Amino acid sequence: MCLFVLLSVVGCGRNEAPQSPELVVYSSRIEQLIKPIFDQFTEETGVRIRYVTDSAGPLLARLNAEGANSPADLLITVDVGNLWQATEMNLLAPIDSAVLAENVPASLRDDQGRWFGMSVRARTIVYARDRVKPEELSTYEALADEKWSGRLCLRTSKKVYNQSLVATMMSANGEAETESIVAGWVKNLAVAPFSSDDKVIEAIAAGQCDVGLVNSYYLARQQAANPDLGVELFWANQQGEGAQGRGVHVNICGVGVTQASDKKALAQQLLEWLSGPEAQLAIANLNQEFPVNPASEPTPLIKEWGAFKADNVPVVEAGRLQADAIRLMDRAGYR
Repeated sequence: MCLFVLLSVVGCGRNEAPQSPELVVYSSRIEQLIKPIFDQFTEETGVRIRYVTDSAGPLLARLNAEGANSPADLLITVDVGNLWQATEMNLLAPIDSAVLAENVPASLRDDQGRWFGMSVRARTIVYARDRVKPEELSTYEALADEKWSGRLCLRTSKKVYNQSLVATMMSANGEAETESIVAGWVKNLAVAPFSSDDKVIEAIAAGQCDVGLVNSYYLARQQAANPDLGVELFWANQQGEGAQGRGVHVNICGVGVTQASDKKALAQQLLEWLSGPEAQLAIANLNQEFPVNPASEPTPLIKEWGAFKADNVPVVEAGRLQADAIRLMDRAGYR
């Protein structure tokens, strides 16, 4: 009894400040693209953010293995294909939020509220300014034409960005036609596929090839570092009927609240804050991406490229057809 009283007195005598609330985020987005955003949220709300960064595959595997015991409250990952996998594994909880419904267009969020776009990236055509005229370019499909033989550079098919592009092409053109187009790309390759979009741009600048396909922010970052790069952007599939004029393929970096989280209301607060105009501007500036919130604008460099028509097929289609797209690319010889 005496020991109990002594401990009680000692405990009551401590002058401990209450701990600030904390959220844990698993992120496949690298540290320099999330830390400034989280620091801003903490400054405004007092909520601390602890984060773990890794590639999407290992993060999904970790969440799945941890199950209900996972410390993660939110998952951030690039490309809707990864978000699709997360929902198939039942890792994300549905969120019903009027704020998110207003800030994030329906085509950029899950129809059950399990994930929401945080930023938008466009995957389109880039070309050598001194060797290609813009009027020579038109669509993704046209890059399979014979005139591009030995002039095309691509990133490897193993990257989810290309898998999602081909998946949406399947939705627009059908499987057989898309396989023929991808086989045409392979036939037109100047060199073997590269490991990154940056290398595609560098190969065009160096004269190894004349055209390629990249996410727009890679070019923006290189142009910002070197205004004399000599590689320009062309918005694909802007003219014509049907698949020819369906618009540029867009994808997202997205975020969802985990099933395991015991702080779902606080996690939703962060998610809603990320969709607001101020956070959207900061996110876009950090990686030269497009904001999901229509009330926010992209960076001045990106605005110079001009407006474009985006493919209005819901991005979730890229996830639904991803496995089929991988098999198609393998059949077409795209490695």
